[in-house]
Amino acid sequence: MNQNTQFGNLQSYLRYTQPTAKYLFGSMSFRKKKSSKHQENVQKMLEALALNGALTTWEIAKLSHSDISSIRTKDKELRRLVVGRRDRGRKTLGIIDVGLVIANTENLELDTSKKYRLSLHGILYCLDVLDFSKKEIDQMASNYSDILPMIFGKWDYLKSIIGDDVYRIRLLTGGLFLDTVHITKISQTPIFEIITYLNVKYQDYYESIDENDLADQISYLFYAALLVPFTVNENDEENKTEKWKKLFEEDENLNIWFFDFIKETSKFYSNRFDFIKSMIP
Repeated sequence: MNQNTQFGNLQSYLRYTQPTAKYLFGSMSFRKKKSSKHQENVQKMLEALALNGALTTWEIAKLSHSDISSIRTKDKELRRLVVGRRDRGRKTLGIIDVGLVIANTENLELDTSKKYRLSLHGILYCLDVLDFSKKEIDQMASNYSDILPMIFGKWDYLKSIIGDDVYRIRLLTGGLFLDTVHITKISQTPIFEIITYLNVKYQDYYESIDENDLADQISYLFYAALLVPFTVNENDEENKTEKWKKLFEEDENLNIWFFDFIKETSKFYSNRFDFIKSMIP
C-alpha cells in the first residue's frame, strides 16, 4: 500500500472526503447529469476500478482503447487524474490526494507498475454517486471482498438470508444512520445507543485510521442499520429482526466479531451508569 495515501474515519469521509470529492469529481453520475469532461473521466476511472478490481492506468486505458497510440495517450491522461497536476502554480488534486484510491506496487518509483484500487472512501463514493445497479454492486463486492470482509466478504451469504436488504449499504454513504437521533423512536432495539458508542469508539481517528479499523466501523454500522425498520408495521420489524438473528446463528465468525462489539458497547454504558450512581448522595 502507498503509505502516502491517508484517510480518516467514517465521520471524516462524510464531513470532508465526500463533499470534496463531489465538488471536484461530481455529485451525480455523468450518465444521469451532464458534467465536465474532467469529472466524467474521473468517474469512468473509478467505475473501472470498482468493476474490475486493482488495475494499472495502462490496463484501464486498454478497457476502452485497442491501438497502442490511443492507449498510451489515455494512460498519460489517467495518471494525471490520479496524482493531479500543477497549472500556473496551482495544484489540482488527484483522486489519490482526496483519498479515493490507493496505489499498490512492488516498486513505487515505476509509474507503469503501479496498480490502483479503490480505498474504502472510494467504495463509499462510488456507491453514493455512480448509480450502480445491483449487479454492479455485486461485482464490486466480489472485487473488494478482502477490503470490506465482514460485508463484501460475506456478500452471497448475506443475500441468501436478507435478500435485497444488503443494498442498504448505499444508505450509509450519506450518513443516514450515523448521526440520526430519531431512530430511537422507530425501533425497540437500542440502535441509537449502539451507534452513539460507535461514534465514541472511533472519535480519535478523524484524521487518520487504519483501513482494517475503518472497515470494522463501516461494518458495525451496516449490521446495526439493518435493524432500522422502513415501515411502521410491527410484523415487518419482527420479520427483519428474525432474519438479522439468523445471520449470526449460521456464521460463527460473524457472530463472535459483532457480539464482541456489542459486549464492548454494553460495558461502556454499564461503566457510565455505575459512575452516575456513585454520584447520587
